[in-house]
Amino acid sequence: MSDQKLWGARFEGGPSPELAALSKSTDFDWRLAPYDLAGSRAHARVLARAGLLSDDDLTAMLAGLDALAADVDSGAFTAADGDEDVHSALERGLLERLGSELGGRLRAGRSRNDQVATLFKMYLRDQARTISGLVLDVVEALASHARTHLGVAMPGRTHLQHAQPVLLSHHLLAHAWPLVRDVQRLRDWDARLATDSPYGSGALAGSSLGLDPERVAADLGFDGSSANSIDGTAARDFAAEFGFVTAMIGIDVSRLAEEVIIWATKEFDFVVLHDAYSTGSSIMPQKKNPDIAELARGKAGRLVGNLSGLLTTLKALPLAYNRDLQEDKEPAVDSIETLKVLLPAFAGMIATLRFNTERMEALAPQGFSLATDVAEWLVREGVPFREAHELSGACVRACEAADKELWDLTDADLAEISPHLTPGVREVLSVEGSIASRDGRGGTAPVRVGEQLDELADAVARLRA
Repeated sequence: MSDQKLWGARFEGGPSPELAALSKSTDFDWRLAPYDLAGSRAHARVLARAGLLSDDDLTAMLAGLDALAADVDSGAFTAADGDEDVHSALERGLLERLGSELGGRLRAGRSRNDQVATLFKMYLRDQARTISGLVLDVVEALASHARTHLGVAMPGRTHLQHAQPVLLSHHLLAHAWPLVRDVQRLRDWDARLATDSPYGSGALAGSSLGLDPERVAADLGFDGSSANSIDGTAARDFAAEFGFVTAMIGIDVSRLAEEVIIWATKEFDFVVLHDAYSTGSSIMPQKKNPDIAELARGKAGRLVGNLSGLLTTLKALPLAYNRDLQEDKEPAVDSIETLKVLLPAFAGMIATLRFNTERMEALAPQGFSLATDVAEWLVREGVPFREAHELSGACVRACEAADKELWDLTDADLAEISPHLTPGVREVLSVEGSIASRDGRGGTAPVRVGEQLDELADAVARLRA
């Protein structure tokens, strides 16, 4: 029975070899087998409640499904060459164990359309939990460095130019929070999926057999079933949204990867990569390459491509189900497998970074990065910001002309620029004073960053749960 099909009575012959090859999807949808079997168990129970299976039939059906599941788990049962997809393969397996009289009853009231939509959601929900944990591993690696290096200053940048001094911890946490939001997006996405099990929608119009989609939904870990059977079978916005979050994870990781790549250069010399998380050159013996960071940057493009491909597939599909939707799984599966390989390596690279804190602190005040502090000090002294901005800029011009830094200006230099620039301005002409002064919520002051670390730890703990 290796050529068992879920359709065909209306056709005089089987499909051409070319059509069979094009239609075959077991190479990627076989991973849905455990979910297909779980759905079949739930479906058998509602068939029995509707009087379409006797108690003995139900017992035998569930026993057959359990035996098939054990064989799938052990590898004793696999897809055959003639199986079109995971659904036809598992039906073949069940018929081989129960015979066509009993095994054939399971198909009543369901379609591959509602099956695959439900099973795909179940699979993605499980994978989202795995990916979330891996993302949080990266977050915790960043948080660990932030706690270890609390108090270390570095140059904060805009446009990649020196802007204002910040704490290294503050900068690292700026990479952690987007990843936390990615996990929160997956949590919010999961909450939407939980209320929308398509099982029971049939091909598109529902079932006339008195089945109970809500009971199947509860059996499969959902909170409710689809309100509209057409939407239940045809919608793939859940896959597109999942694709967006995985792409966003890739982008957020890639931004951090880019900084690691830059920081590891001799010109920056902010970090040293651990030997176990870097590679060498086949010709240049001195090289230590940031391959994990570079691969992260490259795989972000792959993740974005998966999302773009899926959106293009969905953009003009009429209702209800169309075979185009066979293309919904491969992008999602590829994104999942990509992140499962990438994120552990990336977390290890981050966790084992060694920071050159002396170099960072030496560069923190350079590039006139305290100029904004001068302007804000003048504002606190009652000078309008427009004028304060001009006076701070005049200080920078004076320093450039004399080839010195802001803190090198004498009291006479300051007074010549403006009588508002009294010696009191020196309280902000230091990295420590600058950082400590930025003590509003979200600021880089050590006390605020300490609170931020606690807030992040609480967020991670909630998401881990």
